[in-house]
Amino acid sequence: MKRLFQKTYATLIAAIVTFPAIAAPPFKAMAEHLPWRAEEIFTPADSLLLRELNEMPLSMKIGQMLIADSPGGFETDNTPQQEKLESLVRSGTIGGVMFLKGGMFKTAMLANHLQSIAPKPLLLSADMENGAAMRLEGATEFPPAMAIAATQRPRLAAAMGAAIAAEAKAVGIRQNYAPVGDLNSNQMNPVINTRSFGDRPETAVRMTGAYIEGLQRGGLIATIKHFPGHGDVHVDSHLALPVLSAPKEHLQQYELEPFRAAIGQGVMSVMVGHLAVPAITGTMTPATLSPEIITGLLRQELGFKGLIITDALNMKALYNGSNIPGISVRAVLAGNDLLLFSPDPALTHRSLLEAVKSGLITEERINQSVLRIMQAKRWLKLQQSRMVNLNHVPALSSPHSHRALASELSRRSITIAKESGSIPLQLSSPAPVLHLILSDSGIAHPAEAFSQEIDRHWHATHVQCNPKTNPATYRQAEALADSAAAIIISSTLGRLPGPGSRHLTQSQQKFISQLAEKHQATKPLVFIALGTPYILNIFPEINNSICTFSTGEESQRNAVGVLLGKQKAEGKLPIALNITNNPQEPSGHGQDNSR
Repeated sequence: MKRLFQKTYATLIAAIVTFPAIAAPPFKAMAEHLPWRAEEIFTPADSLLLRELNEMPLSMKIGQMLIADSPGGFETDNTPQQEKLESLVRSGTIGGVMFLKGGMFKTAMLANHLQSIAPKPLLLSADMENGAAMRLEGATEFPPAMAIAATQRPRLAAAMGAAIAAEAKAVGIRQNYAPVGDLNSNQMNPVINTRSFGDRPETAVRMTGAYIEGLQRGGLIATIKHFPGHGDVHVDSHLALPVLSAPKEHLQQYELEPFRAAIGQGVMSVMVGHLAVPAITGTMTPATLSPEIITGLLRQELGFKGLIITDALNMKALYNGSNIPGISVRAVLAGNDLLLFSPDPALTHRSLLEAVKSGLITEERINQSVLRIMQAKRWLKLQQSRMVNLNHVPALSSPHSHRALASELSRRSITIAKESGSIPLQLSSPAPVLHLILSDSGIAHPAEAFSQEIDRHWHATHVQCNPKTNPATYRQAEALADSAAAIIISSTLGRLPGPGSRHLTQSQQKFISQLAEKHQATKPLVFIALGTPYILNIFPEINNSICTFSTGEESQRNAVGVLLGKQKAEGKLPIALNITNNPQEPSGHGQDNSR
């Protein structure tokens, strides 16, 4: 086995010649890739597909429905994990692979290697909500969905989708588990938050639609998630089963709207979330295992013709450590076409094979899903082009045009949530500034880029305010605040404190509130929400605040640019915040009034 890997590696390296500079294809050129809508792709099967399906062994058909995980990129020395994955691919036990991490070039090498040993072309995928950089080093990192929504520019969302498609295809990935269609109406949501395009259906519809079009025109399968809506829950489905408790009328008019619109637009895939929806099912059955939700609501009522995929089967909302056969069989019976990330793909395969042989699942039910998978792979032209050109990977890994797009998205997303005359800061240089860094952990350098940028313009003292901050540090910060010309508070929290998560202490909250009460009437005090904007709801008394929706370095630097007055804050809030108790606030300031 080791010699085989070394031989494959040598072959791949030998195939790489000095590559010319290859520019990423522009979005306009990608727009010629048609058709890209589900209704044009998932049509009644022709004789060629039916013949291929009828010639396929039952074991191979079931394998087409399973997507296993790959922990990394290509390695010359085989690991037990890689050996196991190779075995699953060679035997046809799986029909696709989801990449979790790695680098652009090594992932392309692994993609080629796996495709070369697969009996049928693999559907390779990844979760790339804000770019391939979520999984692969060397790719372009874009701001999260809420930042994209704040730009109010669907054109940029479409361009981002096209850029992600180009980088993903460069390494062989052909399905993106994005965009998020969930409306984040619950500020305490522990898992969606800034991954959402906001809490307004019309904004989410416009932005998800543009993103989907960019991906699919670029030749990548888009997957809207987490059906029927994961935005109004209090529990992380990675840890336990969330409950979407809204009445059916509300679900129809609100939660389902982004999904209904995406289906109308032609999205090729829908991911079903692990959450209970008793208003639809009358039970606590997870949506992933519910025929009422998948076959009844999604397939029949909403008329979705494309691929339906489960969320990861290893998540604790579904998986209890010993129920792989049960959840695998129920997922297929419910109507899923693709089963993602089983903790044991071989066991899932055996369980489904036994279920068909025993008559619990009909082969016709398997055929329905496999036909859709075959149609998707035909659209991707995988039979003609399984392999990627390794010569092109370096030039297509985060090209300048994609980095410029990410920069523009970050810049245009910066939003003044609330303002009463302190933005921009009117300070001499160098002026004494107190910078309080509010975090829910004791990491060494939160908001480091923000701090460095402040230091370039003012004489700043940076004080961390985290759960471990002691009384002496609070006293020091209070004294510094008294003598400072301005006070800047930055927050790096990614989500609001909730059950099972890190939290702000009472001391942290009390100190910030008292600081605002004492000083903001006499000197500038500005709160910068670098992560979740919902942190501002904890401090409604603060009169000047900026949201970046991201802790990315560029977002941190852009926030300082707005403080300096060198950069305009163009963004609009795509969510509702409970901070409108300021009589000096201009009407509608920072709000998305596009409805």
